[in-house]
Amino acid sequence: MSESTTAGPRPAEGAAAAEDATIRPFRVDVSDQALDDLRRRIEATRWPSMELVQDWSQGVQLATLQALASYWAAEYDWRRCEAKLNALPQFTTEIDGLDVHFIHVKSPHENALPLVITHGWPGSVVEMLEVVGPLTDPTAYGGDAADAFDVVVPSMPGYGFSGQPTEVGWDAGRIAGAWAELMRRLGYSRYVAQGGDQGAGVTDALGRLAPDGLLGLHFNFLSAAPRELLMAAFNIRLALSMEDREELSKVVAVFMRGYIAEMGEHPQTIGYPLLDSPLGMAAWMLDHDADAYEKISHAFVDGQPSGNLTRDHVLDNITLYWLTNTAASAARLYWEGARSAKAALKQPPPHVSLPVAYTVFPGELFQAPRHWVKSAYHNLTYFNEVDKGGHFAAWEEPELFSEEMRAAFRSLR
Repeated sequence: MSESTTAGPRPAEGAAAAEDATIRPFRVDVSDQALDDLRRRIEATRWPSMELVQDWSQGVQLATLQALASYWAAEYDWRRCEAKLNALPQFTTEIDGLDVHFIHVKSPHENALPLVITHGWPGSVVEMLEVVGPLTDPTAYGGDAADAFDVVVPSMPGYGFSGQPTEVGWDAGRIAGAWAELMRRLGYSRYVAQGGDQGAGVTDALGRLAPDGLLGLHFNFLSAAPRELLMAAFNIRLALSMEDREELSKVVAVFMRGYIAEMGEHPQTIGYPLLDSPLGMAAWMLDHDADAYEKISHAFVDGQPSGNLTRDHVLDNITLYWLTNTAASAARLYWEGARSAKAALKQPPPHVSLPVAYTVFPGELFQAPRHWVKSAYHNLTYFNEVDKGGHFAAWEEPELFSEEMRAAFRSLR
């Protein structure tokens, strides 16, 4: 993975050093030795006994992970993913003392609207590879040239090919500031932003920062807390509808997930086993949410993928985490988020006044009602509920996701 022949993301060298604003071409080039070591570790896995239940209530099922391991070791081809990444223009540039990796694809159509998309956890730029075509060249996918985008997909600090922070403070707000500088450095005087999962937090922070040129935002996950959630968190009784109560229970379930608790409190602790065992890391990443787990399990066990969540695409993302050695550094974003959330209680950030668009995907962790989104973002200009797709919407349903981007930002062109 290199601008020349680096073996992974370079650590930040400190903000005190003079910053080089050069934008450098980047190519992925993983060594054969790294791939051989990965296969050896997969084959040497020590397996637990089978779960004692017939569902996934005890966690990732043995049959699912063994099917994944068998395919990963014997049939999966990382070089295919590497070639797909290298077919796109990739770059790195130093921002705030850290190397930021990003994909930057310009549309062949005139007057394309620049769009920066931020991935989440346990995702990466791999999630977004299949939306690049429909977004940059909509006419090739049945769309209109007037809806074209220039697409920028950065790897968040500590993720993928971006540098790993060597100091605390790289929370969503600091990442948002880096994205604003990246878009300025790319010469964009007007652009829009999109995010889901942790990327929604970054996009929300970018909206609150409101840098010059940012026109509007789109979310497929509600990271900003509307009044209803804040009141419930402080046990203030509200006359909630049945729909609100159902969705609030889902929100509570999200924050009781083991990965959020552990990575939010002790990301270093979970980093040791994740960086030592590829199957341990894969299980940790699969144990994210019921909808995605069920779909991924069907892909490996039954050979029935859901949309774009194929065995190869799932393993592209997991393998990227392994080869870049970023499971621990990526987990630290949850620790950073917990710190910044506490700080925000004492000093609330400014409101988002920019136009906001929101799409509800049926398999999302919770389906935010329109009035929740409106409560969090008063300038809600677009809201739509679609009929398929889950938490990893761009990954699972790239064409539907692209259609939502066109509709969401059409009024801002």
